[in-house]
Amino acid sequence: MRSTPARVALIALTLCCLLTACSGSDDDPGEDEGTGPTALTGGDGIFLASASGATELPDGWTEEELLLEGTATTYTSTNGAPRDGTVALEPGSEALFATRAVVRRPPAADFNGTVLVEWLNVSGGLDADPDFSYLREEILRGGYAWVGVSAQRIGIEGGPVAVGIPAGDAAGAGKGLKALDPERYGDLLHPGDAFSYDIYTQAAAAARDGALLDDLEPERVLAVGESQSGFALTTYANGVQPLTDAFDGFLLHSRGGAQAPLGEPGQGIDIASSILGDPVTVRTDLEVPVLTLETESDVVGVLNYLPSRQPDTDTFRLWEVAGTAHADRHLLGEVADTLDCGGPINDGPHHLVAKAALRALDAWVRDGFAPPKAELLEVEDGAYRRSPDGIVLGGIRTPLVDVPVDVLSGEPASDELTCLLFGSTRPLPDARLAAYGDRASYLRRFEASADAAVAAGFVLAEDREALLAMAQPDRLPE
Repeated sequence: MRSTPARVALIALTLCCLLTACSGSDDDPGEDEGTGPTALTGGDGIFLASASGATELPDGWTEEELLLEGTATTYTSTNGAPRDGTVALEPGSEALFATRAVVRRPPAADFNGTVLVEWLNVSGGLDADPDFSYLREEILRGGYAWVGVSAQRIGIEGGPVAVGIPAGDAAGAGKGLKALDPERYGDLLHPGDAFSYDIYTQAAAAARDGALLDDLEPERVLAVGESQSGFALTTYANGVQPLTDAFDGFLLHSRGGAQAPLGEPGQGIDIASSILGDPVTVRTDLEVPVLTLETESDVVGVLNYLPSRQPDTDTFRLWEVAGTAHADRHLLGEVADTLDCGGPINDGPHHLVAKAALRALDAWVRDGFAPPKAELLEVEDGAYRRSPDGIVLGGIRTPLVDVPVDVLSGEPASDELTCLLFGSTRPLPDARLAAYGDRASYLRRFEASADAAVAAGFVLAEDREALLAMAQPDRLPE
């Protein structure tokens, strides 16, 4: 897997803006008569943009890249875009496609039966896998198989970049896989984002029947997607899933208030069409579970999830996490230090709660055990209510916000476009830290809060030590 400094910088700055995409066949949406998946080889090897560089897998795991091709359809709505998500879609025009799927799978003996199909994020003008990055530890220790799908046109054919930076040209943003590595990807073909939903359906079908997974025998297929991919999956869940039954559950991660448009043939879907769309909830008559995970940045702010909040039901859960940002230091790694955002970006517990959300969704689908219900972040007159320290009230809590040494926030310290979704980390003054008394008292409180988060089901027991390691007793006076 390739990773240049320029490419890493680009993804760090633009990974989580928002584009979107689309999906079937006129007679039977989701079915296709194309050839089976074949291996993609040669060129410079598998390409996925990542702020943390190449992905190292445990011994026995396999990473490969497969060609998916066939005929895909567009969709049109027969009843507009209902606020409650109950859109009625019908197949439209057809076109040939050839895309790729990156597969990471455990040895058969370790496979837990669940396949995650991630709608790759293209906001930076390059295919990226933010959900694999956030969920990595749980995917690997849990024995999930993961499939990343190049669902959108810009990742393959190139096109306008959502957020440009000086390093973008050198990184190849917006050029598409075919131009970046014609030897490996020259035969790919994407007819436009209007077909992306059906392309995604066909990738899910190939995962479910085992065609993508060699000797593994899948039992469950979950849809996952973060940021712009979450917009697209909201559209998919509301309109396409009722036609295809392609997925057993959905993890809608950091979606905004609107959903993605259905798109036009030969074009990508622009960010403004997604962000500026009307608020839409997830339809309540779906027969599969949906867990929506929102950060502090997502609910109040440019993504404006707030008007799309909806009550929990037998098939829906909403988790909102205090002290988190749409993208953060965990996702960006060392690249976070290169950002000029008026101070450190958010270094909160986003990834810890995301891993708990994945396991909760898997258990919900597998055994029918619904995830715990969560308090929502407190909002009054369109703004967050905050503690005297400036930390948001309500939502899923961890010791990082309840026994703080920093003000972790979804609000950026700078209004620069590239910083809007990275939040901030602001140190508390020494006088405030002195209120904890001694370091031992601080650590006792931190551990008690961590144990409460684990007991509530919002942090996994396996991540308890990682959470405790985030305590900073050395910040307190001797």
